[in-house]
Order: sequence, then structure tokens, then C-alpha cells
Amino acid sequence: MTKKVKLLNREVREQYYKIVTGVSTVISLILIFVEIPDDWKIKTGIIFSFVMVTIYFCVWRYANNLTNIKLNIDGSDVQIKVGDIFKQDELKVIPFNEYFDTKVDNVIIGEKSLNGQYINKYHPDPKQLDTFISEDKSLEDDIISTHVKRNGKTIKYKLGSSVLINDYVLTAFTKFDEKNKAFLSIYDYLNFLVYFWDEINRIYAQKSVSVPIFGSGITRFRGGFEDIDDNELLNIMIWTFKISKIKFKYPAKLSIIIHEKKIDQINIFKLKEFEK
Repeated sequence: MTKKVKLLNREVREQYYKIVTGVSTVISLILIFVEIPDDWKIKTGIIFSFVMVTIYFCVWRYANNLTNIKLNIDGSDVQIKVGDIFKQDELKVIPFNEYFDTKVDNVIIGEKSLNGQYINKYHPDPKQLDTFISEDKSLEDDIISTHVKRNGKTIKYKLGSSVLINDYVLTAFTKFDEKNKAFLSIYDYLNFLVYFWDEINRIYAQKSVSVPIFGSGITRFRGGFEDIDDNELLNIMIWTFKISKIKFKYPAKLSIIIHEKKIDQINIFKLKEFEK
């Protein structure tokens, strides 16, 4: 068992206290009608203590093995789970760079990245995808500049700009440096999320939306945040969603999809605090 959650974790203790309160209430009611023989009182106390310790370790083990959690955040259903984003229902979000590049050459776009997989699977002829993006009217107001001296597309879009193509939402997530490496500052990340949630509010049309943990791949963070981990990214995503104007009404929901190779690093149990 991966020890993502410490033994004396606050959330584990709070969950344990709730269980103990319920168990104690039931036992108190039983003892009103049932008297424990004198020769069993010590044994009963030992058994009770053993059960309480066992319950605590069961809660702790549950917290460490949790791979799926459902939250209600200000009226919106939010699910965080392990899965494959390409196999999710309704709308799936795929992060691109700020130029919406479509050249999968393992230089500009890696074939194993989410956008590389998406392009190879659904757009074997990237020119068609380029046409969809360039002709999307909603992106016209998000153009920042034109950069003619680069090995790729030349129109730069505002981070968070998004375009709907069938069941996929493509979004401009990362900046690109002169060596075609994706990077962000934490301030870019926050600005991206704030604008992205607004874009989802415009696009989703009461459909469920699935997103990856943005920045969980090879994105390079700068400005003193080079060591930011997936737990922190996930917390920032949920926090910015919480303060956004978007509200998913049943049966629509937001799903944040965690890659199976990342789950051992992520404390899902701690996310319960967002419901408080």
C-alpha cells in the first residue's frame, strides 16, 4: 500500500471520529437494555479497544487506496477518478500549446502526449484540424499576435482559449519557448484556469465535461514553482473551479481524470475538504 496519507492525518481522524460517534451511540443504546456480566467487563473493554484500533487502520487504509471520489462543490457534481480521458462520455478536454500546433513530430508535439494521441487518432490529416481551428469564430477575439519566425503555426492565442470539435474541447494551455518546449509560470497557470472555466461555461451546453490534471505531464513550471506536484495542481484546479461562475446541474458533471500511473502520488482523500 502506498503511504500517500499519513497515519495521523487530520481528515482520517475526522472520518474516524464520525464512525466512533456512531458506534458509541449504538453501544450506549444496547447497554441500556443489556447488562454486561462482571467477569466479561475487562474482556469486553479489550475487545472494544481492539475494534476501535482496527476501525482506525481501516479508515487509514481506505484513504490510501482511494482512486475515486465524488464531491458536491457549490451545487456542482465533481468527480475525481482514475481513467482514460479518451474513453469518457460527452465532452473531453485536450490541452494544446498557445499556437494550437498540430505537427506531431516528437519535437513540437510528442506522439505520447494527449494532444499528440488526439491528433493521430482523429486527425491523420492535420490540415483539416488546422482549418477547423482557423475558421472558428470564437477564437478570433483571443488572438494575441503572429509569430512568423518559428517552426510551427504562427498565430498565438490567449491561454484558456478553447474550440469545440465534435466531442472534444481543444484548449490553449502552455506557452512555447524558442526551443519548442512547453512552459508556464504559476501566474500563467492561474490565468489559464480562470479563463478556461469561462470558456467551458460558454461551450458545455449542459453536457458533462472531462478534463486531465493540467500540467501533470512534461509542462515546465518557472518562477520558483519548478517543484509543484500533482496534488497541488489538482487543488488549484478545484479551487479555481469553485470560485468560477460555472455550475454543472444534474445529470451534467465535471470529471477530473487521473492517469493510472499517477494515482499513487495523489491524495484523493484530502479533497473532501473542498465540500466544507
